[in-house]
Amino acid sequence: MRDFPPLVSPSMQYAGFTLRNNLFVAPMAGVTDRPFRQLCKKLGAGVAVSEMVTSNSLLYGSAKTRRRANHEGEVDPISVQIAGADPLMMAEAARYNADSGAQIIDINMGCPAKKVCNVMAGSALMQDEALVARILEAVVAAVPNTPVTLKFRTGWNRQNRNAPAIARIAEASGIRAIAIHGRTRADQYMGEAEYDTIAQVKSLVSIPVIANGDITSPEKAKYVLEYTGADGVMIGRAAQGRPWIFRETEHYLATGELLPPPLVSEILQVCREHLCDLYAFYGEDTGVKIARKHISWYTKGLVGSAAFRRAMNQLPDVRTQLEAVDEFFGHLAEQDARLRYEAELPQELAA
Repeated sequence: MRDFPPLVSPSMQYAGFTLRNNLFVAPMAGVTDRPFRQLCKKLGAGVAVSEMVTSNSLLYGSAKTRRRANHEGEVDPISVQIAGADPLMMAEAARYNADSGAQIIDINMGCPAKKVCNVMAGSALMQDEALVARILEAVVAAVPNTPVTLKFRTGWNRQNRNAPAIARIAEASGIRAIAIHGRTRADQYMGEAEYDTIAQVKSLVSIPVIANGDITSPEKAKYVLEYTGADGVMIGRAAQGRPWIFRETEHYLATGELLPPPLVSEILQVCREHLCDLYAFYGEDTGVKIARKHISWYTKGLVGSAAFRRAMNQLPDVRTQLEAVDEFFGHLAEQDARLRYEAELPQELAA
């Protein structure tokens, strides 16, 4: 373990904002829409970064892009992630989103998806450090009154872990904070995240460093903070179906004590409110379809959930979906007042 102390204070300075804590929701395509961001903030997250928005100005008018940029009623700070490979287009996207209410512009250089990397965006940009510098400088200059942050990976592959170089470029370009996922682009989400590179980056720059990757529990968050010296942690897939992980982690970092598992009745209420927000945000037809994956995450690992999910995925409307959720959690509550998993969480939830 390194000698860096974990940051466990009840507030954190980040890109000009005072946050309630140092816990961040990772941007996840198809997941971190406004209902999910609002829920995570309500349950303890300090910042929730939006799904990435394209830098292609031709798509600004699309329904999907308008939804992704919808922050009505959202708790500050509002952080919008943009993705692209052209400095001028990225600068234009930053201006557009800042004018539309974004209080922080986050640049995506961490996404490993082929459809993003094949156009030299996302983590593919890490192969071209000169282009990285041009993009960062263009975006920072385009929004002088809006802080810009950057998310990236440890490198392009394990032979080319150039996160320290990218971090230095970021700081020199005026980036206000960085988040690093502890895998390379080539790793995708396979294997285990490594934190040595994040610790190295933290020792090299003076701007806040947020550690990301495999943070699946309050204990793991504390370990990563201590090991890397990072200023905060970013939680992604482990929050899917478990948004209360932020409340649990906030409490553990502040007190050293673990909260008991949440009551089944509370989880039913959280899930129901989340579903109703999805129906309102997307409309009932699309909302029912999107709600299915969230219901699956809420129930993964619970007794009887496999059969429930198979049946639930066939339900066609809001009424039958909510009735099924009520019945499932009502049956669980009869067996135990607190949430209990059959075994350890499946790997896809623990990442």
